[in-house]
Amino acid sequence: MGTHELVARHVAAALAEAQGRGIDRDVVARCLLSEAIRLFREGRPIDDIVAELNAAADNLDEDEPLAFMRP
Repeated sequence: MGTHELVARHVAAALAEAQGRGIDRDVVARCLLSEAIRLFREGRPIDDIVAELNAAADNLDEDEPLAFMRP
């Protein structure tokens, strides 16, 4: 099992538990994002984290080419 599959399995379990408790998916997503940022801060400089998050935001539209590949 790869890392992505491992994390996806835990996210699915968290979403299922949250649904059972009446917690909205957006709340879970915000908590996951906060946790990811906390983990990044343990070993990466703030500017690097900002660049990582900006790159993710720039590439949200899956129908568009990756931002670094756009003309």
